[in-house]
Amino acid sequence: MAMPGLALDAFRAWTRIESQITGQGAPAVAHGKGRALVVAVARATATVALLVALPFLLLVRVSLFLYLHRHVPTWLALAAGAACTTLLVTAYAAWVWRRLTGRVRLRLVARRVALPLVLAYAGYALLFVSSANAKSERVRAYYTTLHPLLRLALSTLVLADRDIVITDLARRPADYRAMGLPVNDGSLHYVQQDGYAHAADLRTVGRGLVKNRLVQLYFWAMGFDTLRHTGTADHLHVELAVR
Repeated sequence: MAMPGLALDAFRAWTRIESQITGQGAPAVAHGKGRALVVAVARATATVALLVALPFLLLVRVSLFLYLHRHVPTWLALAAGAACTTLLVTAYAAWVWRRLTGRVRLRLVARRVALPLVLAYAGYALLFVSSANAKSERVRAYYTTLHPLLRLALSTLVLADRDIVITDLARRPADYRAMGLPVNDGSLHYVQQDGYAHAADLRTVGRGLVKNRLVQLYFWAMGFDTLRHTGTADHLHVELAVR
């Protein structure tokens, strides 16, 4: 199967990028071998997707690891995660800078590119949730009462899955009675001693088994506890352990 010239050029561009990143030679394009071409394009696409996602995942995972396993205070753990992410983004930006100019300016790209990008994203993630991703204005109003690391994880997930809907965040005992549920004294939806709620509920209805499992896998891989259960409706409960 012959490839149109534009598709061939695009494929060669992808493979050049992959070979420069991995240090391996670019694979030859074999005309008439559609299966090999599909595999090569899939590899290149997966590599680029991983490189794009890695800074966001690193920010969440490093922060969670330090918070949960090294007992680092929340904001210090978040700062450390941001520092690690800044180093990675600096490496990305320095590589691009070198390709464009032939020089490496690590300090410059760190100060003017990487750090502003990481800080801007962290600030956005901590302060804002779209109305498209919140069941109600009440949920949006309670967003900043959620633990910062859980907010960070939710915002990162929304980048990959725009259909995510947060159905519930902070609660009070009266909310359980209003929903016709027994009061749960140990609920992490309550604001804890650190001043934050440690749980969020996500809509699962109508999203399909694969999507719901991938979301659950994401939170598990980041370090959160999850539970698929029904209260007033089927949903995924995500919580951050209280230290």
